Amino acid sequence: MNYLKEVVVVLLLGLYLILLGKGVSCGQISGKGVISLAHRQSSWTPLMQTSANLSEITSIRSFFEFRTLDPEGAIFYGDTKDGKDWFVLSLRDGIPEMQIGKADILVSVKGGRKLNDGAWHLLELRSEGKFVVLEVNNNVELEVGLHSELTEEELTGKIRLGLGGMLVDKQKLFHPFQPEMDACIRRGQWLNLSTLWDTDPTWERRPCFSEIKRGSYFPGTGIAMFNTSDLPELKTEEAGIKIEIFGSWTGTTLSFQSTGFQYVLGPEAQLGLKEGSETVSLPHEPAPFTVNILKHAFVVNGKAGLETESLDFFSMWKKGMLLTLGGVPDEREAAKSIHYLRGCLEKILVQGQVIDLDQALYKHSAVSSHSCPAEAMNELT
Repeated sequence: MNYLKEVVVVLLLGLYLILLGKGVSCGQISGKGVISLAHRQSSWTPLMQTSANLSEITSIRSFFEFRTLDPEGAIFYGDTKDGKDWFVLSLRDGIPEMQIGKADILVSVKGGRKLNDGAWHLLELRSEGKFVVLEVNNNVELEVGLHSELTEEELTGKIRLGLGGMLVDKQKLFHPFQPEMDACIRRGQWLNLSTLWDTDPTWERRPCFSEIKRGSYFPGTGIAMFNTSDLPELKTEEAGIKIEIFGSWTGTTLSFQSTGFQYVLGPEAQLGLKEGSETVSLPHEPAPFTVNILKHAFVVNGKAGLETESLDFFSMWKKGMLLTLGGVPDEREAAKSIHYLRGCLEKILVQGQVIDLDQALYKHSAVSSHSCPAEAMNELT
């Protein structure tokens, strides 16, 4: 088993043991409170869901307040006939998108204003005959109509609703998207239902910040981990590979791991080779924090951090080593000497390209991908 697989297995096993130790099971919450759609491990299943007999539904209308800085992700889902007919509302490039699967029809429509501006917006979804209508702040932004003789039948059975994911296979989507959504919902009214919602056992209920700004927030717990083979590649050996991080934080910034090799950058940079170890002290400088990776060296904030002719870092990057934000993957090592990052990484660039934490190989549920508190830990109650 290679190093990357070992780390992933350790992380998954650790998660399982934590859940087992806590005796985690599905909980129930009200759909009317303040709900964070982030902070969970699973990607596609809704973080909360409910169902009802269609005979109990008297109003095909749902409304809620919604806030995000995330450009893409699943918001609201509904289906009948155990998923044969389904609907999903999502964001793509910050713009609302509705997709509908019904009988032999697949529809995907995108339009309206961008909603990922960090402000609260009132969203209303309703059915008007053969049309589904989306209102934003009391203005109609999107309207989808469909008709097929195969759809002309009386609705019976159950209706299922979900927030932050889907209850059908993602392969059914007409236009695939990334499901993770760093957003908050409040004051929801879902059809005419007042029942409690069942929550995903991997979702951790956390408060929403009262004011937010763009960035990735690390609360002093957890990491985000990438395989470097999935990140932008080397362009020229002379320029090397450049990583830039903007923001304000304390604790461990980055770590790199591969078989027999570990390099940690934070208040102190630690180099670990299996045959020995070395510690290099670095000043904790304000952002931007810059790492230039050369063939045989790391240059940190313009100063030599590590040089070794025995390792080819370009080859290691291409084949895949772990780049971890906020700590180290090995919790035993972290417990000894590594302080998890706490603060806001406002922008993360690799080779000039913005890195989205939703694309990480692994991200701890406590880490917010797209939003930071605008002021220290002011939260909605």
